[in-house]
Amino acid sequence: MADRDTLPLPLEVRDRLAELELELSEGDITQKGYEKKRSKLIGAFLPKAPGKGMDPSVPHERRTPVTPGSSSRYHRRRSSGSRDERYRSDVHTEAVQAALAKQKERGKMAVPMPSKRRSLVVQSSMDAYTPPGEEHIGHQDTSSGSEEEGSMQGEGTPTSSQGSINMENWISRAIHGSTTSSTTSSSSTQSGGSGAASRLADVMGQTHLGKSENHSTPPDVTGYTTDSIQVERPQGSTTASRATPKYGNAELMETGDGVPVGGRVSAKIQQLVNTLKRPKRPPLREFFVDDFEELLEVQQPDPNQPKAEGAQMLAMRGEQLGVVTNWPPSLEAALQRWGTISPKAPCLTTMDTNGKPLYILTYGKLWVRSMKVAYNILHKLGSKQEPMVRPGDRVALVFPNNDPAAFMVAFYGCLLAELVPVPIEVPLTRKDAGSQQIGFLLGSCGVTVALTSDACHKGLPKSTTGEIPQFKGWPKLLWFVTESKHLSKPPRDWFPHIKDANNDTAYIEYKTCKDGSVLGVTVMRIALLTHCQALTQSCGYTEAETIVNVLDFKKDVGLWHGILTSVMNMMHVISIPYSLMKVNPLSWIQKVCQYKAKVACVKSRDMHWALVAHKDQRDVNLSSLRMLVVADGSNPWSISSCDAFLNVFQSKGLKPEVICPCASSPEALTVAIRRPTDDSNQPPGRGVLSMQGLSHGVIRVDSEEKLSVLTLQDVGTAMPGALMCVVKPDGVPQLCKTDEIGELCVCSVATGTSYYGLSGMTKNTFEVFPMNSVGAPISEYPFTRTGLLGFVGPGGLCFIAGKMDGLMVVGGRRHNADDIVATALAVEPMKFVYRGRIAVFSISVLHDERIVVVAEQRPDSTEEDSFQWMSRVLQAIDGIHQVGVYCLALVPSNTLPKTPLGGIHLSETKQLFLEGSLHPCNVLMCPHTCVTNLPKPRQKQPEIGPASVMVGNLVSGKRIAQASGRDLGQMEDNDQARKFLFLSEVLQWRAQTTPDHVLYTLLNSRGTIASSLSCVQLHKRAEKIATMLAERGHLQDGDHVALVYPPGIDLIAAFYGCLYAGCVPITVRPPHPQNIATTLPTVKMIVEVSRSACMMTTAVICKLLRSKEASAAVDVRTWPPVLDTDDLPKKKPPLLYKPSNPDTLAYLDFSVSTTGMLAGVKMSHTATSAFCRSIKLQCELYPSREVAICLDPYCGLGFVIWCLCSVYSGHQSILIPPSELEVNPALWLLAVSQYKVRDTFCSYSVMELCTKGLGLQTESLKSRGLDLSRVRTCVVVAEERPRIALTQSFSKLFKDLGLHPRAVSTSFGCRVNLAVCLQGTSGPDPTTVYVDMRALRHDRVRLVERGSPHSLPLMESGKILPGVRIIIANPETKGPLGDSHLGEIWVCSGHNASGYFTVYGDEALQSDHFNSRLSFGDTQTIWARTGYLGFLRRTELTDASGERHDALYVVGALDEAMELRGMRYHPIDIETSVIRTHKSITECAVFTWTNLLVVVVELDGSEQEALDLVPLVTNVVLEEHYLIVGVVVVVDIGVIPINSRGEKQRMHLRDGFLADQLDPIYVAYNM
Repeated sequence: MADRDTLPLPLEVRDRLAELELELSEGDITQKGYEKKRSKLIGAFLPKAPGKGMDPSVPHERRTPVTPGSSSRYHRRRSSGSRDERYRSDVHTEAVQAALAKQKERGKMAVPMPSKRRSLVVQSSMDAYTPPGEEHIGHQDTSSGSEEEGSMQGEGTPTSSQGSINMENWISRAIHGSTTSSTTSSSSTQSGGSGAASRLADVMGQTHLGKSENHSTPPDVTGYTTDSIQVERPQGSTTASRATPKYGNAELMETGDGVPVGGRVSAKIQQLVNTLKRPKRPPLREFFVDDFEELLEVQQPDPNQPKAEGAQMLAMRGEQLGVVTNWPPSLEAALQRWGTISPKAPCLTTMDTNGKPLYILTYGKLWVRSMKVAYNILHKLGSKQEPMVRPGDRVALVFPNNDPAAFMVAFYGCLLAELVPVPIEVPLTRKDAGSQQIGFLLGSCGVTVALTSDACHKGLPKSTTGEIPQFKGWPKLLWFVTESKHLSKPPRDWFPHIKDANNDTAYIEYKTCKDGSVLGVTVMRIALLTHCQALTQSCGYTEAETIVNVLDFKKDVGLWHGILTSVMNMMHVISIPYSLMKVNPLSWIQKVCQYKAKVACVKSRDMHWALVAHKDQRDVNLSSLRMLVVADGSNPWSISSCDAFLNVFQSKGLKPEVICPCASSPEALTVAIRRPTDDSNQPPGRGVLSMQGLSHGVIRVDSEEKLSVLTLQDVGTAMPGALMCVVKPDGVPQLCKTDEIGELCVCSVATGTSYYGLSGMTKNTFEVFPMNSVGAPISEYPFTRTGLLGFVGPGGLCFIAGKMDGLMVVGGRRHNADDIVATALAVEPMKFVYRGRIAVFSISVLHDERIVVVAEQRPDSTEEDSFQWMSRVLQAIDGIHQVGVYCLALVPSNTLPKTPLGGIHLSETKQLFLEGSLHPCNVLMCPHTCVTNLPKPRQKQPEIGPASVMVGNLVSGKRIAQASGRDLGQMEDNDQARKFLFLSEVLQWRAQTTPDHVLYTLLNSRGTIASSLSCVQLHKRAEKIATMLAERGHLQDGDHVALVYPPGIDLIAAFYGCLYAGCVPITVRPPHPQNIATTLPTVKMIVEVSRSACMMTTAVICKLLRSKEASAAVDVRTWPPVLDTDDLPKKKPPLLYKPSNPDTLAYLDFSVSTTGMLAGVKMSHTATSAFCRSIKLQCELYPSREVAICLDPYCGLGFVIWCLCSVYSGHQSILIPPSELEVNPALWLLAVSQYKVRDTFCSYSVMELCTKGLGLQTESLKSRGLDLSRVRTCVVVAEERPRIALTQSFSKLFKDLGLHPRAVSTSFGCRVNLAVCLQGTSGPDPTTVYVDMRALRHDRVRLVERGSPHSLPLMESGKILPGVRIIIANPETKGPLGDSHLGEIWVCSGHNASGYFTVYGDEALQSDHFNSRLSFGDTQTIWARTGYLGFLRRTELTDASGERHDALYVVGALDEAMELRGMRYHPIDIETSVIRTHKSITECAVFTWTNLLVVVVELDGSEQEALDLVPLVTNVVLEEHYLIVGVVVVVDIGVIPINSRGEKQRMHLRDGFLADQLDPIYVAYNM
């Protein structure tokens, strides 16, 4: 752009360049296209130099770094003005650059760049991904702020050891997120050496880091270290002392404290952590937080903030409205006068798109045609008896922007017919943005007829039958075409009734509110006339003047000057349509010259366009203009356009005093207008105000801080005949002080009178009585609120600082959306975002407004550019407005909803953003900087001793929280199995007494019996297996045997075979044939950890264990001997093993916890028998009963129910392997129905499968005879908090099939005791309570009503089993707690496991978990600690023994809980909130990493939706949990690992994330 001023270019080339720049600024061509064409044009005139005339070492895009230092060049570029002057003043752009430079001095803000999957990166220009090879990049990191010009060190001269340093440089930039946008995990080739990480640590200047655990091993969940270590880094030269970095994925990268973690993700997170550790600007104020109520930080007013000190203002009175004698008594009278006495006088000239006059409407034609329209509407619609419209009815005017003549005829036709016109935009499609709201307006106004032009009628969307369809939300309309040829001539004797202006409604102007709703402002006939008179007086209009109008003639200034006041004064209007302005932005200036127009009505946009396009036109002469009305002169950013326009056109005859900004609003019509003066010596009013002051609502003329200022121009004085004052924007309308910003209010005949049909809103806006300081109204007449914010300066001049609609109150300070738009645009004008396509609005999150900026980016900008631009915008807004941006989103060009004249439809954009359907291509969230009202982190109070707690409970009359099931010893029952100490003896006894009684039936996926076992069959099979173990396995008694079987009967037989042989069985889930690589290592691990001497399995699995795939996954040579039980020896064993000591091991139970820990527990014979007896009593199991079991039989209660209970109690177990449900989801329920089962056990995975898979099939299942009415208990076997939503939806879904809602319940078990609770048959139904989630975070239980905010439903986990005692203890002090207090659940029972089975003999852990004693109270009993938090609550219900029933509520595992901000969070609560936020989130898992919260969501939808989720997830976690999400990871369905019990494996997920193995769709790092 600068070149044009310095090179002598021929005229036509300059013209062509100007057009190009216009096209670019309009977005009609891309930046690339522009550069190409431009270089082609001026190529011939450029001096030839190597490398296209610029330094070859400087990368192409960054040719002119703009800094305050280079502003001279900048000014020169600006004069040609290719940027939006409307939104930019010199001062502002430079202020932004200076603010950015200042940020740079403060130190880099290292923002990690988000990671995106390849398919999401729309155009990935490869050079952005590869490390720079030849071209050496100096310190040209523009990630924060503008670069200094001299900072390109060694341009083109590579420094020593270039290769390594270059790469180093590149890596460090990768970490800064400044040049590499290699953001896909598929291309994670650069995981920098530890060098880059320590460079990172240097850059951060961050030496003190919290120690994080080492994640290369599974985390030790028993003792978290909280101590910090200090890291010393050598200062000085970092590159010299470092070895050449190594590359490749295997290399681990160190975080700042030397703990190796994998790859790039962690580097980014580390960087994020470091950035966040820096002190934030707003210091949190200290105040005492009542522990029970988490108080949100309330913004305390800053005592030093500026306050208004002026005197109270006085109302300003406009000049007298001097009524001239020959002024017409009404507008219709004026039309009649001119139409009859000077019918040939031109009224309106319209232009075609070539700028040629298309049509001249004379006053005579206007008068005749308006009469014709009036007559036809009144007499030709409906019948004579029932006309469709009567005087006073509302009719819609639907005319396109290029047909003012037809509009004018229709408008005056309505006035003559005494109808009320409602001008609206032409609906282009059935669902335009905002068109539905227009429909509501028409409906509420009772519109039934729409007037339109022929061309417009033809262009409306039609249905197949040619009918115009009803638009969404619109009333049914009759479309009436107003062209003369379609109308019949009024009879000679018909004449419209022309009255003097009265209080009837003249017309209704629509207005779109901040929230998108559309209101109709009614204007009375007297107001219409008075307004025209006031405009005539203040603008000095005279008869037959010519006026050029570029504005929309349907509303606002365009309507008032170009349609109404012009007719009153018989003026000639030249109307320039928007479409012509797009083709030729100079058209309005040419028309002013051509017609020697006295007045022009424009917006600052039109002045800006004219500047861009102005080619040294010899013939431009603007000396005829006596008034240039700037319709949006009240917009704070119009001043720069006015100044620039004057600079250029003053030499073309434009007089400075001609520019007349005005302020207007739909409610108050024209509020103020600067009068055209003849005296050019009186300079217009200017105010240079401090933005800091404005944000506190006070006026401070800025003195020292040049960066954040707002320059305002006056908009003249109040209108003739009006009274104006300024009132406080909220609360009682009290007059402002003279140095205070407030809302302007006007008292005048010439304003709107109401919002049509809305009396309440009307009262608040049109009937305001401003009060003075003593509370007395200042006038008996009501004022109208204008919706404009400003003040009245010296000499009665009005200044407007913004609109009420654009006001955002953040942290108690006011910011204007327009101002923020301007700052964003000034960052890198035009290169990156389209000029008019940027939206700023606020959303409410956590009780405060948060600023959101949405911009359309140019299609040719790279990821890199966008990220750069975003970080700079954040810094600029921060520097100039001292406010943080909560979310910055970039969307592809042309995707934001548009208003009819091409602007952005703000409320619709906000709506899309909030519902997650904006589909941005880049998002940057900065909750850490914005959200300053979080509750203070909870300080751990010094623990109160256990004794004091107990005494406190006694004093307050609270009982100690303990409960027990029925006593096993006391119970008299004919339990024959009790005589035997060992299960193997029970089986032998059953084989003798009831040999043919069937114990087990296994079903296949078709629901038919695959195999069954009677008592004697099981006994015989077990004997053979025992023989095999002795002969082929050569095992001693007490050896461990791993049983690797699919769920079924072989497993049971093998188990009892081991008991018969005196071996200790361990059940192991077999590897999944389709997924050997991940499942086989677990099998191997259990086999090794359990020290199994041999493995027993089926022939199929034998093959699998030795397959090629298996040897790839593990070392198959180290398996112990494998016995195949499909071919058993024929002979009987000589003698069965007779166990003697019941305290010896019966079996080992191995399970992988959700935190990824493998733990095996030892079950003795005593415990096993006690366990079976407890379940038998609880569920009333007898040989005559049948129980359906759909569970995984490998550990915990699932294994006991599948393998052991039938042998002990003698009932028949119907076994349904859960894997069969994948083929036939209805299998389990059909079996329950077919076998008329009363008791059934399942897992959450099974329940979920049924709920999701059979949701739509309940009718067809009913017709197949599925009946669940006999089920009395359906127990979900689980080791977690009951999933209440799932159990409820299951109950609801199958209620129609007879399932009793009370039948569904859950059990609770853990490692130390495999079943603490189980619902059973007798006893009260499970109860549900609601607790306050906020109190829960503080480890407290507060019961609340259902549906109260922050309530969390908790369901009782079944009844406590017989022989089980429970107490709730404080996990830290080990003291007993009171009823309804949250603590760790401790259990004492005959079937507790007897300890962990570990290779290392970890004694401390053993004794702590299995042999704990209370520190106070009953210190004798030995308890086992479950590791789960919960509470006991005595209910009103009674149990079987007539005692009050104690319910146990499980809250969650201590291992899983996350300590954040000093509070304890359970992942499931956050996950539940997140899943609710968007329909596309199917699953969610959260974990922490170095005190950052990481949220992983599975996306069921197109990858384009991925970025929509980031703000929604951040919002909901802030709102509901008062936590800031650090990282949001969007992944495909099925990435979150889930174990067989249906529990999420969050630790595996975390390890996968840190090792960069998730292949995420998008990773967002919240700042």
